[in-house]
Amino acid sequence: MIALFTDFGADDIYVGQLKVALLRHTPAGTSLIDVLHTAPNFGPRAGAHLLAALRSWYLPDTVFLAVVDPGVGSERDAAVLHADGQWFVGPDNGLLSVVAARAARARSWRITWRPAMLSASFHGRDLFAPMAAWLSRGDLPSDKLDETAGLRVQLGGDDLAEVIYIDHYGNLLTGLRAATVARSARLVIAAGEVAYARVFADAQVGQAFWYENSIGLVEIAVNCGSAAAQLGVRVGDRVHVTGDQ
Repeated sequence: MIALFTDFGADDIYVGQLKVALLRHTPAGTSLIDVLHTAPNFGPRAGAHLLAALRSWYLPDTVFLAVVDPGVGSERDAAVLHADGQWFVGPDNGLLSVVAARAARARSWRITWRPAMLSASFHGRDLFAPMAAWLSRGDLPSDKLDETAGLRVQLGGDDLAEVIYIDHYGNLLTGLRAATVARSARLVIAAGEVAYARVFADAQVGQAFWYENSIGLVEIAVNCGSAAAQLGVRVGDRVHVTGDQ
């Protein structure tokens, strides 16, 4: 299984090209799973925390092709990470580093191989996709990699008290793991303050609240409404935890 996590946009031209590049190097029947193609644009830090939360729902040996790469074509490294039985391929710009920091076992490599045809602006298609395809076949091409002591850009494994994603409902996913926040705590964000509710139905229609979402993160929502619109929040806005913690 190859799982795709990008900021390419599901309706643009890039995801199709990425899949064609993968299929050129994988056997028939390989599963390509669209994890997300609307990761925050140009935001490897937010993407890193979102990827770390999502990965637990995927099987061992899943290969994640993760591309949020505003530095494409620059001197930033291209990386392979093996973390607790799963593989990750992408830019070494922090995107893979929260996964690495939280893993019990992790190894990393720098991709030294370069294809004969390499677009300066689309390493996802030309560089990362072939590598992800080889790994999905059980092939670790040591002649194309140099093992490293760790990723060059490391964000650490601590939670991120920011909005990291806004879904199409206007719900605000944060980089806070819900297990670390007391249910008695209140969250302050932008001009609003919200208390905990277990599910949407426990809040009044139009009321903002926070809850533990299905991937274990603190999420701020409005029952039958948009928290992003009601609270005036964007990705990157800070979240402050108050009260009992």
